[in-house]
Amino acid sequence: MSKRILVTGANGQLGSEIRARVMEYKDETQNQYFFTDRKELDITDASAVEAFVSMYHIDTIINCAAYTAVDKAEEESALAYRINRDAAETLARTAKTSGAWLIHISTDYVFDGTACRPLKETDPVDPQGVYGRSKLEGEEVIRRIAPEGALIIRTSWVYSSMGQNFVKTMLRLGNEREKIGVVYDQIGTPTYAADLAAAILFIMDAGKRDEGVDTLHYSNEGVCSWYDFAHSIFEMRQLECTIDPIATEAYPTPAKRPPYSVLDKSKIKEKYGIAIPYWRDSLKTCLDKMAL
Repeated sequence: MSKRILVTGANGQLGSEIRARVMEYKDETQNQYFFTDRKELDITDASAVEAFVSMYHIDTIINCAAYTAVDKAEEESALAYRINRDAAETLARTAKTSGAWLIHISTDYVFDGTACRPLKETDPVDPQGVYGRSKLEGEEVIRRIAPEGALIIRTSWVYSSMGQNFVKTMLRLGNEREKIGVVYDQIGTPTYAADLAAAILFIMDAGKRDEGVDTLHYSNEGVCSWYDFAHSIFEMRQLECTIDPIATEAYPTPAKRPPYSVLDKSKIKEKYGIAIPYWRDSLKTCLDKMAL
């Protein structure tokens, strides 16, 4: 049966990758997609969301919209909470009322970063900044409202050939400078947004809606530091810029970053049989795409 799918945050990295994949495989599905960003639909406006979902008979909502400026969130906390928590509540209530399936994207920043092993969905959460707290409260309000089968997918270190991200920043700096410093003591896993988009669409097509709200983790396979990530970017692009590894304490930021946020993906792999690419392989795929 075909679906009518609302994708919010459609101009962001993940939303753009979902759109690109849908366009690439448009002849293989009868699903109808409604890609919206703030101009098309203000998801902080409950009446507008309810009207949109009702008018277009939406049965699936993929919420890619988020306030993701981690440092700026410390100054713009009201806006961060409005988008990351309040809009999540609006979408959850609308999904609950309409019977739509809500798939909501969250973050590794809900953890405090003190773990020493990959983090499971059931591990304790303790966000250290406004961004992480606002995303966690978005998760909590979805669980409290509990739309049938709602799914929360946490991810980390997202990048893409579209939008602004770490990969593009490193490419720019690598071409402009002879030497840069990159933090070496924050450990996690990059996530190529195109891989996450494919996983979301696969899960959606699988149609396994549980009772209540489920939580899953997704990032690419493997582990690295931001220094390792940058080094791989320069290596693959053959940039001569030197990278100095620097400690977090030598690069203070308004928001505290989790020093360790590797996500355990066992649950999503076992439940959906998803094969997750290694992070360096996906990075090469993204860089090759950007070079076209």
